[in-house]
Formats: sequence, structure tokens, C-alpha cells
Amino acid sequence: MYTESIEDYLKAIYEIQKENGKVSTNSLSEKLNVAPASATSMIKKLSEKKLITHKRYQGVKLTKAGLKISLEIIRHHRLIELYLAEALGVPWDQVHEEAEKWEHVLSEDLEDRMDAALGYPTRDPHGSPIPSRDGTILELDSVPMADLRPGQSAVVDEVSDHDPDLLRYVGKMGLYPKTKFKVLSIEPFNGPIKIKVENSEHILGPGAAQFVFVTDIKSSKREVSQ
Repeated sequence: MYTESIEDYLKAIYEIQKENGKVSTNSLSEKLNVAPASATSMIKKLSEKKLITHKRYQGVKLTKAGLKISLEIIRHHRLIELYLAEALGVPWDQVHEEAEKWEHVLSEDLEDRMDAALGYPTRDPHGSPIPSRDGTILELDSVPMADLRPGQSAVVDEVSDHDPDLLRYVGKMGLYPKTKFKVLSIEPFNGPIKIKVENSEHILGPGAAQFVFVTDIKSSKREVSQ
């Protein structure tokens, strides 16, 4: 058994490692909103427990044991999010905060019951992969919507849940996982993106578009001919 603090650090290390590849003390302290000195102290403790490795200029990396714990907590978190959304009807912009409170105390029995009740899901409400019981996780090959060009169509694969305001913003446009859309135009110099979702047109800021990940990208015949 590990403390909630240790589990939070391991989960944060996994998430930063996935996003940036390198996990620094500063990036860890910023993500967890703690002082750099606190992060340094915890890194030393995690290293002593052989849950991470830490080398100067190379940053922090999870060991096999640390990865197993981080994926278990992420599994709890995402199962809880989906259960709250599907079984209790909690809006998708609120499930993340609630899951943060439950993820450390979910028993294995309740985890299994929740998993079965949901039909053994592989994705949470935001499209993020749910790690399996044996500690494996699906690697997505989606790209940010901000990378698309006018004329291309795609399907929403995942939306970052780091900001409830973002989820409410894109939710109003109907940009949920599995939603099809088309890019109509993009203003110059990283300007707003105009998209069409079903029969409605929307303007999406570039800051938000980088957190909406898409797949199944197709180009229009006109674009291909160019």
C-alpha cells in the first residue's frame, strides 16, 4: 500500500512522460501545484522505493513497479469517470474532479463490479484509454485538431480532461468522442478554425483545438487534386 501522495506523483509522472517524454522536477511541481522543494523530496523518496529512476539532465522515469502502480490508479480514475457519466448521469466536465477523490480508495472488488457493470469498457467519457486489469494500455495514434487543414474531415478520438471549461466549450459544439466533423477554414497565423458538425458550423480557437485529438482523417477530392 502506498500513500495518496505517492500515487498522485506516479500518475503525474506517467502523464508528463506521455505528453513530453521528459519529466523534470519543475514540470512535476507545476502539474501537482507543489513547491519544487517538495517535488525534489518526493522524487528522492520514490527513487529509494525503486518506483522511479532519476538522473541529472535526464529527468525522472518510472520503473516497471512505478508504471504498474500509475496505470492501476489511472484505471481506477477512468473507470470511475465512466461509471459516474453512464450510471449516474454526471456531466463529462464534472467527472474528472469527482474521480480524483475516489481513485485512491476503490477496492479491487468494486473495481471488478464496476468494470462488469459497464460492459468491460476500453475508453472513458473523454475517449482516453482505460488500462486493462493486467496493466496494459492502448496507445492512440490520434493527432490534435489544430494539425488539420481546410477541407479535411475527421473523427474526434479523445478530448483532454485537464480543464472543465474546455470540456464545456467543445461539448456545446457536440465535439464528443466518435463525432464526425469537417474543417471549413482556418484563419492565417494560427487563427480560429471553422468546422462543421452535422448541420451546424462552429468557430474553435486554436488553443482549444490542440486538446481535441482526432483520427480517421480524410481529405476532400479538391484538396487531393491540389
